[in-house]
Amino acid sequence: MKKIKALSLVLSAVLIFSGCGASNTLKGGLIGAGSGAVLGGIVGKLAGNTVIGAAVGTAVGTTAGVIIGKKMDKAAAKAKAIEGASVQTVTDVNGLAAVKVTFDGGILFPINSNTLNSTSKAALTKFAQVLAEDPTMDIAVFGHTDNTGTLAVNQKVSDARANSVASYLKQSGVSASQFKYIEGKNYQEPIADNSTELGRAQNRRVEVYMFASQEMIKQAQAN
Repeated sequence: MKKIKALSLVLSAVLIFSGCGASNTLKGGLIGAGSGAVLGGIVGKLAGNTVIGAAVGTAVGTTAGVIIGKKMDKAAAKAKAIEGASVQTVTDVNGLAAVKVTFDGGILFPINSNTLNSTSKAALTKFAQVLAEDPTMDIAVFGHTDNTGTLAVNQKVSDARANSVASYLKQSGVSASQFKYIEGKNYQEPIADNSTELGRAQNRRVEVYMFASQEMIKQAQAN
């Protein structure tokens, strides 16, 4: 019962600070203070990104959480400076700080195309520098579409766009070993109303996640 109460208190604190703009460093410490697979899974599900995260299998302590939080704060700050990038703090399945960077489809691609334009290439070149700075940071790339057209067509387009972004990032110096997921999500995960033109434009997007690898967690736990 005491463990359940403690878990509830830590989870409440994490959610409160997640909503008020607390840094990844602070949230990493809060999560680490009560961390374990259970807490990590709960926070990950609430953040909506349970697909990302290293397979750790053990609890990650407070100190490690803070160290990883600092790394993610640094990466997020640099990503925010890139034109066309929207940066959001999330958590992975281990309850550790992670960063979600969203690139609107209209900025990255012409309509119904997976060919990167010059503006997109310039932005991704800068983003690649952020990703390459820490080779212990894992990466996931997900392509999304609106619901215009068939599921099969949208799956193909979202796959192609995710792969175009990942390929360009690799060409720009990011290690291929850092990429753990490169997937198209078609129109199954909308963030806006597909019945409006504005909503469909928002749903045509590519999301890149930066999260702690097993090596980053191992290094953090060694401190």
